[in-house]
Amino acid sequence: MTRSPRNRQIGALTACAGALAYTVSKIDLARDGELGMPGFPAPQEAYARVADVTAAQLGNAGLGLLMALVALLLVRPPAARSVRWAAVAVSWAGIAMVGAGVAGFGARAAGVAPGLGDTPPDMGTALAALTVGAVWVAGWCVAAVGAVRQASGPAPAVRGPGRTSEGRAGVSSPGG
Repeated sequence: MTRSPRNRQIGALTACAGALAYTVSKIDLARDGELGMPGFPAPQEAYARVADVTAAQLGNAGLGLLMALVALLLVRPPAARSVRWAAVAVSWAGIAMVGAGVAGFGARAAGVAPGLGDTPPDMGTALAALTVGAVWVAGWCVAAVGAVRQASGPAPAVRGPGRTSEGRAGVSSPGG
């Protein structure tokens, strides 16, 4: 993976778009009074455990907005070290959370985790939701890694076989 700020920015914007898509989907489900995810309706017994479906889904939408804002912080990471590292730490927590959701819903769609619910009735919508989630996680990973690499400073440029731009001996790749 390159240290390109452009790659980090594209990854962060992709993650932001994924979080906003999640937010919109949760608002839509709240409006319809439904639990679950697009393509993945919640089992009927889940409704007995949720006192207010609309409030629960709007809370999830709020979490989506928060994730979008954190992803935006990685477009150009803050100069303040504590804020930058907090954004990176929250990003990795979000990546783990969203990644676990994609894995779980993917297992449900494949029918290998019947304990998570029935196979989706509309596989096209389910696969679209899984694709958005996977791209969201990938973009967020690129952005978080880029922010960490930026914080650790630029790598020395290698000039000639085994030499850095400062003229010191460095690690070179085979053939160069």
